[in-house]
Amino acid sequence: MIVTKHISLDKDCVEKMRPYVERHQGNFSAAMREIIDKAGKSGLPFNSSAIDNSLFKWMLTEVCTFIPDNVLNEMIDPVLINSVRKLEGFVNFRFQDLGWNTDISLKCDNDSFPSDILMEIKGDNQKVKFIACIMSQYLVKNSLERSPLEINSVVNFNEGIKIELSRSNKNEALNSLNTFFGGMDEIFKIIKGYPTFWKAIISRHHLSNYNMVTVHRNYFEELLANNIPLGEITIENLAKKPIQEIPLVQMLPLIKEVYETARVVDRVEIDKDNVILFHNYRNKDAIEKLKKILVTLLEINGHLYDAKSTANMIVLTHRPDVGLKINEVVDNLKTSNNRVDQELLMFMAFLKGLKNIPDIPLSLTSLGRRMGKTLMQEYEKENVIRKWDLASFKKAFEMINSKLRTESEWKLDGNILLYTVKRCNIANEGNKLDTCVCHTSRETFKGALNHAFGNTAKLEIKKLISHGDEFCQVVIKLP
Repeated sequence: MIVTKHISLDKDCVEKMRPYVERHQGNFSAAMREIIDKAGKSGLPFNSSAIDNSLFKWMLTEVCTFIPDNVLNEMIDPVLINSVRKLEGFVNFRFQDLGWNTDISLKCDNDSFPSDILMEIKGDNQKVKFIACIMSQYLVKNSLERSPLEINSVVNFNEGIKIELSRSNKNEALNSLNTFFGGMDEIFKIIKGYPTFWKAIISRHHLSNYNMVTVHRNYFEELLANNIPLGEITIENLAKKPIQEIPLVQMLPLIKEVYETARVVDRVEIDKDNVILFHNYRNKDAIEKLKKILVTLLEINGHLYDAKSTANMIVLTHRPDVGLKINEVVDNLKTSNNRVDQELLMFMAFLKGLKNIPDIPLSLTSLGRRMGKTLMQEYEKENVIRKWDLASFKKAFEMINSKLRTESEWKLDGNILLYTVKRCNIANEGNKLDTCVCHTSRETFKGALNHAFGNTAKLEIKKLISHGDEFCQVVIKLP
């Protein structure tokens, strides 16, 4: 039975009903039936809220994670991605249906496969931000299999937000979504995945007044073994590339981020390409080791630095002048058409001319290591060495020492090699020992050893002429 009644509605009620009327192409009766049906199913009066308004606003402010895909799909049908015009009409009706009083505009160059979309959302600030996140997530996620859309910009203005999207690839599209709206999303997922672990970590940092130090296990293992770590895994993970490939302009901020966040130092200041690290260490040996770690890290990055330390600072000064000189010598070795004999002659001549380079031990350390690596690379090519062992390493250096007129003795016993230098003619001029040349020569040997065996070879120094001994002697051990 149909009952006909005459009712009167004020303008405000008519405006609230407008989306329903438009949805039913002007059929007022159909719109009323939908409104009554919804009210009956929810058990709530029209435009009522199940939670307090102030609590609802707080929830909107605090939500900083993405909506699960299944919830988003229930809220906005994924099929609507096939028509931007229909999507615009639906989401406007959907949010007005909630009584949010917002307006969403979607402008594009193609309704079905847009290459550019300009989205503009107006209304209450908190609701606009929430809708912007939902709509951006919807457009990016549902466009991935068709024509991926990347978020290019998000601009806030007095009345709302403007978001520009353009055609891209899947990775860039997803990265843009995380960049502009991800916020704490991934962090919350990680914490929820391991709540006990993260609660303990946060508590320990807090109780220690943030004096805890957090470093990678491999880095810590090198420290336990009393070695200088030859890289920084955390920096490589952040940069997504090896240390050698990171430009200096990116490398220094990464050092600052990692060393401050890990609490290895208190603060890092960058002045152009120079660095000052502030710390509260008191042990001189610890400060010296930290200084060497930093210089080695930057050396691996391809840059030479002077390092000086005070009571609470380590000052790193870039020395591109020394680096250019070393690069010149190493490049000459690499590009030379001569064999190892000629390169050794060049090496000897250069060592004899070390007075032309400032007396910077850390720079000379770098020089020696790079020279050693280059010499071994050339020896590999000439003698077709594919994998080094102690026997082939001994044979190579016996040849090198003979060319350098270095008097040496080798004793090989399984995985242990005893190397004794009785006299080094390039470091001795008459009866006087040139400490700079001696230092560089030793580092050349270490560079060659590291090239051949990496970190697997353990080098133990028994005697050094520069320390007053009659000869130099080292032991090399392989696992």
